[in-house]
Amino acid sequence: MTPTLNTLKDVLDAFNRHDLNTIMEYFSDDCSFDFPKGTESFGQRFVGKAQVKEALAGRFKGIPDVHYGEDRHWLSADNTQGVSEWTLTGTTTSGVKLKVRGCDLWEFKDGKITRKDSYWKIVE
Repeated sequence: MTPTLNTLKDVLDAFNRHDLNTIMEYFSDDCSFDFPKGTESFGQRFVGKAQVKEALAGRFKGIPDVHYGEDRHWLSADNTQGVSEWTLTGTTTSGVKLKVRGCDLWEFKDGKITRKDSYWKIVE
């Protein structure tokens, strides 16, 4: 399977439905996810499908109405890397309203996502 722009759009649609099972079908078993916030320069890293799924479940739990809109997507010529740009909106469980621009840097191997590296703007 070769990733396409539709693949990136379909993944984003699954994120907007909070459909963890469908999201995880796109990821390889040895995938990683770099969360934008954490104690390391890369944020916080989750490795393997189980950890990535747990991290994403935490995102949906912490921002129950999280939505990614105003999206644009790009793929490298060899379909091994991609970028998704979006605006995240939602309200945290503590009542903080969010509206931030961000992006995901994607890496693919054999048609599956091997790495998701997320970035958000810091809104002060």
